[in-house]
Amino acid sequence: MIWKSKSLILCTVILLSIILTACTSQPAAQKTNIGYQQILLASTIGPIDAGIVDILESEFQKKTGIVVRHVGAGTGATLKLAESGNFDVVMVHAKALEEKFVADGFGTKRYDVMYNDFALLGPDDDPAKVKGEKNISTALKKVMDSKSLFISRGDKSGTHIKEMELWKAAGIEPKGEWYRVYEKGAQGNSPTLKFVDEQNGYTIMDRATYITLKKEIKLQVLVEKDESMLNYISVIPVNPAKFSSVKNESAMKFVEWITSEEGQKIIRDFGKDKYGEPLFFLNSPAGKNLK
Repeated sequence: MIWKSKSLILCTVILLSIILTACTSQPAAQKTNIGYQQILLASTIGPIDAGIVDILESEFQKKTGIVVRHVGAGTGATLKLAESGNFDVVMVHAKALEEKFVADGFGTKRYDVMYNDFALLGPDDDPAKVKGEKNISTALKKVMDSKSLFISRGDKSGTHIKEMELWKAAGIEPKGEWYRVYEKGAQGNSPTLKFVDEQNGYTIMDRATYITLKKEIKLQVLVEKDESMLNYISVIPVNPAKFSSVKNESAMKFVEWITSEEGQKIIRDFGKDKYGEPLFFLNSPAGKNLK
């Protein structure tokens, strides 16, 4: 299929780029008493677009001296990249794919980090008349019955997988002229949401992406707070028993820090100053105990 070819090409280019950067860029200021340390993170795009990945990497480096470099892709593509053995840790949000990644021996263990939620976004005039619906299945049936334009990322990302889970739960196989796959969906949530806004359509999108873009777009949150729309994000160290090149000790320090009270406080407060509300909520054991 076309999207698979494009996604494979994109992943290859990204992988070559990040490896080249990692091998050629080692600033002296980032040396420590045990030598230069760097780990590679393959991350789903949403947290990168929101800005929280950069903040976490920066604060972790200040704390430990370990540099974290990241590459972003949809969750499916992210896990495929990590299966090459060229990354040390992944940050993703599709539980079934994560569990398979671990079961297949590519990852060691899933660690809960944070969550937000998805919402059904659409135009203010709401031709499908879904605004205020409490049940996402009912809302999606209205979108289909009204043949209102719905745009999907269609790239096997965590966002796309969640969307397809919601259609399946509603007993619907979306198809027809009203259902469109955005051909550049693999570029991420932000470009997709901007395109949906231009087309005046509906889509399923995570709240963090909406919050960061809401001043630039006309789309509105029409259906939200259905429990099935929660969006859990985890980290998984790549398995050193499978790939001897993996920097497991440094990767585990990152995992331990991001799930600690210190890392969780950064997640808790991220976005409040700029957007007036948090973009993510705490989900590690230490984070759940914070007030």
